[in-house]
Amino acid sequence: MNKPSIPAAARPAVNPYLVIGIGILGISFGSLFTKLAAALPLTIAFYRMSFTAVLLAPLALSRAGRAELASLNRREILIAAAAGLFLAMHFFTWIYSLSYTSVASSTVLVTMQPLFVVSGAWIFLKEKVPAKSLVYGLLAVSGSILIGFSDFRVGGAALWGDFLALAGAIMIAGYMLIGRRLRARLSLFPYIFLVYGVSAVSLLLMALIFGSPLYPFPLSTWLCFLALAAVPTICGHTLFNWALGYLKAAVVSVAFLGEPVGATILALVFLGEVPALLQVAGGIMIIAGVYLFMVVSSRPE
Repeated sequence: MNKPSIPAAARPAVNPYLVIGIGILGISFGSLFTKLAAALPLTIAFYRMSFTAVLLAPLALSRAGRAELASLNRREILIAAAAGLFLAMHFFTWIYSLSYTSVASSTVLVTMQPLFVVSGAWIFLKEKVPAKSLVYGLLAVSGSILIGFSDFRVGGAALWGDFLALAGAIMIAGYMLIGRRLRARLSLFPYIFLVYGVSAVSLLLMALIFGSPLYPFPLSTWLCFLALAAVPTICGHTLFNWALGYLKAAVVSVAFLGEPVGATILALVFLGEVPALLQVAGGIMIIAGVYLFMVVSSRPE
């Protein structure tokens, strides 16, 4: 019989599937805090990543962290920087897709990323997932499609927006595949400090090029920037990056599909936004698909 997906010697003290569940809750707050911030999306993305890098700096630059960073060779540094650039380009392409196509269309296309992650993990990392897992993953993806079904638009501008959203899916897939590879070599905090730092610098350059204002903002907006760093990034993306050290990239990528469900629930509670019937049905499909995908993926092969 083959070994379990998490070998006993590498099995962490905390269940990585529980960590992923917390991460889904964390990233679900991203839309809420973004909507409350009185700033342009590219500016929000820059401050989100830069504040995160600052908050994580004491851990990443501890004595052990500095020693680990100093031990990296040029190739490893470049690969980590590429992950940060992929993350920045994900924010860039997805944000600007919203200027050309509908929110639902953009969200559906960007959540196609598990398809690219599964394919890339099989090609580059030699990671396979059980056939039954793929069925449940497609169920979750179908839920995302159902959520945006009634809001797809056609035409030249919308087509360009759809292309940008799909590019955002490819970028987040590249970010996750690199993370899966490097997390086997690097501990969490030095790795994410490099990735988030490069992402912040890249987003700053994009904001300057496209004239996205970096100031002034009311105190409430600065607090939203800080909340975006602390909750959806540190308690969301960072937990997913931790899980990449123990789980296949495909498993972590499918977990991202839980974000629109959590965001819809939070919008209902805090903003009074009542979801449509198709959104509810799609959300149920996503929850079922993500849960079953993780259950099957966690079993011994």
